[in-house]
Amino acid sequence: MDGNYYMIHDYLIFIGVFAIFLFLTISIYLFSQNQKLKQRNTKLSETNKLIEQHLNEVRLEHIGTKLNPHLFKNILNSVQSHAYQTYMSLDKLANVLDYILYESNNKYVSPKEELNFALSLIEINKIKINPLFDFRIKSRINKSDALYEEKVFAPLISVDLIENAFKHTDFLAQDSFISIYMELEDSIFTMKVSNKASLKNILEKEKSGFGSQSFDQRLKMIYSTYYQLERSSKNGIFTAELKINLGEFYDKMRYSG
Repeated sequence: MDGNYYMIHDYLIFIGVFAIFLFLTISIYLFSQNQKLKQRNTKLSETNKLIEQHLNEVRLEHIGTKLNPHLFKNILNSVQSHAYQTYMSLDKLANVLDYILYESNNKYVSPKEELNFALSLIEINKIKINPLFDFRIKSRINKSDALYEEKVFAPLISVDLIENAFKHTDFLAQDSFISIYMELEDSIFTMKVSNKASLKNILEKEKSGFGSQSFDQRLKMIYSTYYQLERSSKNGIFTAELKINLGEFYDKMRYSG
């Protein structure tokens, strides 16, 4: 009786030890498989990010090829509309064309370069408006900002807001105006543009397609969560305000690079 009891007891111990060993073996196997899957998923995730980045670059190049000829046409139309003022605009025109031909091919430029371009573009567009027209421009640029001369700004970002203001403004209306404000403070770039438009301009603006779409696409692909773009319309006054947190974007560029 005692012998059988010890045999059963030993047998149960053996089964218990075997079960524990089997459990540990399966656990180790599953853990290793899980680690392999995690590594594989990480590699797939990295590959997907590279593919997405490449696609974004291709899309940006595609947008750029359409954007530049459109900008050239608008600039030439502005200069031709008042030929007698062309001489006064040649310096600004040369700056703008140089920027479009050379700097816009770079992935990033400095805020200093983009702001100088924006001011020259505004001066060229002012050719086609009456000197008595209510045109307001104000800038608050901190030239001692750490990023003022850093390559962190996507070229031609300021074009859309400026061009739309001049394109959709009713210059003959008494209460018409264009207001442009640019700021660089604490590595945050702000650009706010407002203008009064006629009903005809409103309808045309609602039908406008490629310009605004390409602008939104560029901002999203380049600056992701580091920008805010708000558009509003009230009593025929359109306002667009763009904010880009260049500081956080620059940090992300350094750490990801």
